[in-house]
Amino acid sequence: MSFSTDDFDTLYARNPDPWGYEHRWYEARKRALCLAMLTRPHYKRVFEPGCSIGVMSEALLERCDTLLGWDLSAAALEAARKRLTQHKRVTLERRRLPDAWPEGKYDLVVFSELGYFLDSSAMEVIVTRLSALLEEDGEILACHWRHPIEGGELDGEAVHRLIDEGSGLTRLSQHLEEDVIIELWSKKQDSVARRDGLI
Repeated sequence: MSFSTDDFDTLYARNPDPWGYEHRWYEARKRALCLAMLTRPHYKRVFEPGCSIGVMSEALLERCDTLLGWDLSAAALEAARKRLTQHKRVTLERRRLPDAWPEGKYDLVVFSELGYFLDSSAMEVIVTRLSALLEEDGEILACHWRHPIEGGELDGEAVHRLIDEGSGLTRLSQHLEEDVIIELWSKKQDSVARRDGLI
């Protein structure tokens, strides 16, 4: 099953930062790992579905020209707006993949801690459309918890497997721990060293 808007409204009503993005070392370290896996120092347009309260969005804005963030929770988006109020290059909207789909092309999609809140049919639709959302050198960064998600149809491993097998993109890097899997896929197959002329 997919988690509903009501599920997330209830979650944020109980705790404005339900995953501890603002105070847990685990989350701060995970963000740093995600940012380190990006192959470029700067991106033009970034799409972050499931942006929550905007903590990762704030970090991404240091690496991009514009950012589009989507979330289901009105409370989360309000917190994100307050956090990012000084940034004029961010757009925050209450939308859900794959019911809605962004316009235009992006050179980075950050798909973090989102896939297991969707059912497999929704994930399959998203995966088949991801490549078309990317510029010719576009990338997808995915990051998911590796432990079971209560009520979820998919786990983090399954989400990443669907992306790897169905997107048609090349996986350039993977970081795997007991708790988290982080992977980056690209339309381009060349490594960072090759792009820098080292090979």
